[in-house]
Order: sequence, then structure tokens, then C-alpha cells
Amino acid sequence: MRKIPVAMTIAGSDSGGGAGIEADLKTFSALGVHGTVAITSITAQNTYSVIDVYDLPGRIVYNQIKAVYEDMGIDAAKTGMLSNSEIISAVAQAIRDFSIKNLVVDPVMIAKSGARLLREDAVEALKSKLLPLALVATPNASEAEVLAGFSVKTLDDAKKAAKTIHEKYGTAAVIVKGGHLKELKAVDVVYYNGEYYLIESERILDGCFHGTGCSFSAAITAFLAKSFPLLNAIQEAKKFIDMAIRFGLKIGKGHCPVNPIAYIEIPAAKFHAIENVRKAVEILLENQSLVLPYVPEVGINVVEAIEARYVTGVNDVAGVEGRIVKAGNRLAKVGEVKMGGSSHLARLVIALMRSGHEIYAAVNIRFDKAVVEKAIEKGFKVAFVDRRREPAEIKEAPMGSMEWIASQITKEIPDLIYDVGDVGKEPMIRVLGKNAIDAVKKLLQILA
Repeated sequence: MRKIPVAMTIAGSDSGGGAGIEADLKTFSALGVHGTVAITSITAQNTYSVIDVYDLPGRIVYNQIKAVYEDMGIDAAKTGMLSNSEIISAVAQAIRDFSIKNLVVDPVMIAKSGARLLREDAVEALKSKLLPLALVATPNASEAEVLAGFSVKTLDDAKKAAKTIHEKYGTAAVIVKGGHLKELKAVDVVYYNGEYYLIESERILDGCFHGTGCSFSAAITAFLAKSFPLLNAIQEAKKFIDMAIRFGLKIGKGHCPVNPIAYIEIPAAKFHAIENVRKAVEILLENQSLVLPYVPEVGINVVEAIEARYVTGVNDVAGVEGRIVKAGNRLAKVGEVKMGGSSHLARLVIALMRSGHEIYAAVNIRFDKAVVEKAIEKGFKVAFVDRRREPAEIKEAPMGSMEWIASQITKEIPDLIYDVGDVGKEPMIRVLGKNAIDAVKKLLQILA
């Protein structure tokens, strides 16, 4: 059997669950390594403040590391909050005693809320005892200033600081993170083996940042535990943290926390959406005798979106590529079910979701007055949208119509939306559901 990689976080506990060992363990789980912990401090904190801190004795910290190492080994470890020199000394001793080579040091000094997490006397211990043992250190600009001894505001400052930290303390690789640098893009500077490497990403203005440093260093640790070369581990960790920031959890009154689980939740949600659409299409084809009379000229599509907070566009909605069309006396699925397989119907679902409606799926057929009447008779909620009132500029836009149709649904979300068309617009019925199977079953109930 393949060995399961073991990663360790040596850090403080965040009662708010956004940073510290809580963020690290989420990251380890998302990246497929077994996460272990050596808790250094217990903090009473939330998204906007640190109320209290209780440091554990260095002996307890050391023995936590020892207990894990002696049982399952440690493929890679990271440090986070090490608030005093006693704890730092204990951690450094454990790193030496147990020959932990893949050590990532996140020199946590100040919480996102502004609270100081590293005492003045501990800074020197961090410099002299721990950084020389690290494979890689991950200071932000403010932390790099303390370690390098000069101001770090620009990209050139960051490059100089990364090299200086390496030369002063012997840390093999240094990453000066670019979130606080005065650059248009977020640029992380990596200094390793005498070379600079710049890792750029777009600044995410509306994301969440509490726990960013913890999750980033934990991701590097996880990839190292999985035997990734260091530069690859850093690059993959950067992609990971960008996703965690972009899809952060909008909770709390302060700095909202990053979302490490987005890394696995989004692919899982896409898989389930595709599977649901496939099953819905199977049901539709099994009952095609009911549906055949109502195939529109543009064909039928069945769509399902992933969870609303993860939706950025039509590529987050599963649909049938090429749609389902009438081929003689039967229905034929033209292409495969895939993410982005629909544009028009997907945009309608996205627009309805963004309006706060609990609708994730839809299926369309051509308009037939009798179908609308049957739906009403059977107790389904029906809404009419008059596309003759659609503004000209929206009609001319390639994909504007679906958003406009959604904007006309101002009351309770219906089961069915219909229109009688307009010039160049085919009359259509769209049946909505909480998932693709639900939408198709509603359609069949109406048609039966």
C-alpha cells in the first residue's frame, strides 16, 4: 500500500476556526495528507480581535511532536504562532532531535486583527534557533522588515529582503509574500539556490484574508509531504491559496476567513452537477414520448449549477453540449454533459440564484398554451414574462435576455416560466428545480 503522507502543524489554536491549526488541518485534509498537531497556544479570538492567549509549556509542545514522530513519522512540518522563546527553543530542539528536514516556518508576528502574537523576546529566538533549521520561510512584507532589518514596500525591497534573510539566518529558501507590497499584482518573491522566482497573481479585492498565511504555509507543507520539489510545492500552494481567498467564507464582523475546503468542494460540486444532469437526461429520454411534441427549434437543454457561492459563470453550470434535439421520431442527445454545456439556460439559472432564489436547475421546452394550463391545474406556480417589453439594447446583447427574464421574477420563485416570444425569439417554457432531476420530473408531471 502507498504510504499516506503525514504533515504536522506546530501552531496556536484559533477559536474562530479561521487561522492557526484549524486552518492548517483544513488545508492538509483538502490536499490529501494526514494532518497532525502540536498546539503551542490557545487563543480566544474571532474575525476582528484576539481576546486572550494561553501559552502551553515548552515541554508539552516538544512531547506532542515526539509522540507523533515516534508513532507515524513526520514527512513535513510547519510552524505558525510560537509566542515565546521557551516554545521556540522546544520546537527547535524537536526539529533537530527528530531530523525533520521539510520544515516550513511561517514567522507569525501579528494577527490579521492587529494583535501581536510574537513577543519581543521571542523574535531573537526565532532568528537564531528556528530559521536556520527551515527549508523555507514565508514572511509577509511586515515580517520581512523585522527579519531583514529594513523597510519592505516594493518588489525590489522584497527581493533584497528575501536574499538578506537567507544570508543572515541560513534558511534555504525564503518567500516574501506580496499581498502588502505596493504593486498592481500580488507578487510573491522566492529566493532559492541563488535565484529569484516571481509568482504573480491578480489581486482579489472582494475575497477573504483571515488565515491566508497559515493556509499558504500549510499548503506548501502538504505538497512537501507528498514529495513535491520545493518550487513546485510553492507554485501549487499559491494556486491553492488564491482559490481559498477568492471563495472565502463571508462570516463574522471582521476579516472573513479563507476557505481551504473550496479546493475539494468545487470539483466535487461539479462532479455531482454533471451526474445529476446525466441522470435527468436519462429520465427525459426514457419518457421521450411525452416530450417529443414539445421540442423547440433550438432544442432542449437540462442544466444544473453548483452551489451559488462558487458560481462565477456558465462554466460552473452543467449542461448538454449541443442540446437534445428531435431526430425523426425520437430524441437525440447531440453532445456530452459537461460544465459550460449550456449558455442561455445556464445564465437564467445563474441570474435567478444571484437574486436569492433557491433554484439550481432548469429544463426547457417550446411554448404550448395547453401545457401552461395543465401546470396551473396541477398546482404548479407559473410566471409569465412578456419578451415584447424587453429593452432593445438587451435584445441585441448576445446573452442579456436570460438575465432580463430573471429580473422580471420579483415575487415567489415559480416552478415554470413561460413567454410567447417576440421577433426572432422562439416562445419557450422553462421548468425550474432544485436540481436537474427535480426539474425534469416536474416537467414530466406537468406533461403526463
